[in-house]
Amino acid sequence: MELEVTYGLKQKVLQAQIDSLLRGEGDMTATCTQAEEALAGDPCVASLQVERELWERLGELAGLGLPCQPEENDQLDLVMETDGLRKSIHNLGTIVTTSAVASQSEAMGAGLEQCIVGHPASVTIVTRDKSGGACKSGNAILSAEVFTPDGSIVDGEIVDHKNGTYEFVYTVPKEGDFSLALRLYDQHIKGSPFKLTVTKTLEAELDVSPSTTTATNSAANATPSTGSSEGAKRRGKSPGQKKKGSKRASSALGTPRRKTQNPIEDDLIFRIGTKGRNKGEFTNLQGVAASSNGRILIADSNNQCVQIFSNEGEFKSRFGVRGRSPGQLQRPTGVAVHPSGDIIIADYDNKWVSIFSCEGKFKAKLGSGRLMGPKGVSVDQNGHVIVVDNKACTVFIFQLTGKLITKFGSRGNGDKQFAGPHFAAVNKNNEIIVTDFHNHSVKVFTLEGELVLKFGSNGEGNGQFNAPTGVAVDINGNIIVADWGNSRIQVFDGSGSFLSYINTSADPLYGPQGLALTSDGHVVVADSGNHCFKVYRYLQ
Repeated sequence: MELEVTYGLKQKVLQAQIDSLLRGEGDMTATCTQAEEALAGDPCVASLQVERELWERLGELAGLGLPCQPEENDQLDLVMETDGLRKSIHNLGTIVTTSAVASQSEAMGAGLEQCIVGHPASVTIVTRDKSGGACKSGNAILSAEVFTPDGSIVDGEIVDHKNGTYEFVYTVPKEGDFSLALRLYDQHIKGSPFKLTVTKTLEAELDVSPSTTTATNSAANATPSTGSSEGAKRRGKSPGQKKKGSKRASSALGTPRRKTQNPIEDDLIFRIGTKGRNKGEFTNLQGVAASSNGRILIADSNNQCVQIFSNEGEFKSRFGVRGRSPGQLQRPTGVAVHPSGDIIIADYDNKWVSIFSCEGKFKAKLGSGRLMGPKGVSVDQNGHVIVVDNKACTVFIFQLTGKLITKFGSRGNGDKQFAGPHFAAVNKNNEIIVTDFHNHSVKVFTLEGELVLKFGSNGEGNGQFNAPTGVAVDINGNIIVADWGNSRIQVFDGSGSFLSYINTSADPLYGPQGLALTSDGHVVVADSGNHCFKVYRYLQ
């Protein structure tokens, strides 16, 4: 987007220079033609007057000083900022492995042969490499299982001492003959599986040797810590084993919501789409619209089409053919539905807005020759088409016939200026709400272009933005804004005061774009970076 804005500014300067040169050339040609006609005519008082006027005109042209040298340059370089990325990669983690092999690794300790019912027993595992040398580091993937006669498995804990040795501590609840399987990288170590004899406490105390008692008691008294230098405790698996992920509890991002007159509760209902070019697949989806008859429309930008779904996410239809002729699409970025049912599409690269019937049949185009890069479209309460021109940094208002009603805005950071504006919505007062991307703000205007309200600044806090994109208004006048750079959706009241966030923590957004409210009152957003759209529950 930064590239497009910079390109647009340079192009605007050069185009103005070309226009000036063409006007100068036209004036010169017309004046020369008049001079030739005057010279070819018969001398008279009138011709003398014409000659005098031509002399003055030629003098003006000679001193005009047309800009014959380019007033811009063609530099558009990309400087890659890779230092931060390199640091992130280095800090991401470390590669963990060992040279341990199961065929050389061995176990020792009293817990290999017998133990006392209800008392912890200990087994020490020493990992070795292929030559029989002792390994000096931990993190090997080790598993241990004690099988009872009926086939059930007794729980135990493996402690990684981080020096190539591990301790397996287990407790058997009943007497009998058991099997102990010790595996390293899913392979049995030397002597595994081991046969165990478990006896009652009294009999064991009579028969057990002093050395065994000492070993057993030391194992029983060992209390492995979780996270200390003495080792990490795991249940039946060593630290190298992967854990299953667990779903995070649902909670809103940022500060808790304030109680307001418009209580808002949100939740992900469903998501539709993956990256691709088929039905229900997207490549850089941008604009979103919702119709009163229960349809969701998605501007699938790089696939040059619009896809239509039901409010429940069921695919209904798609239309659009790539090209630069009327009725074709070349990077559609915005979509809106007119009260008549017509579908309005902002065609960014064709530099016009196309009107299609609800069945997807082309009807007309508007804005050709005026627009430089239409990004978002909306419809006001009068049925007029509002176009946000991202490159021209201007908002245009057209009749559906194509007649321009008014326009406002220019490039800059002033209250009535924009820097790469994206999308627009209309509130119940028929005011136009525009997201000002590079100025990190949202601005509200009258239909005549007078500023009513401005809110937002650059940042990650409540009410701040990092390049806002999609915008919608609910029936209470609350303004819902997609915060592209912060990958979140914020909700404000009609005066621009922050209310809450839409809860997206369970399935995070990545560069959200267009946003709309469905006919059944839910929020639908184009999750562009994840190549899908998502529908959230939204109680107004």
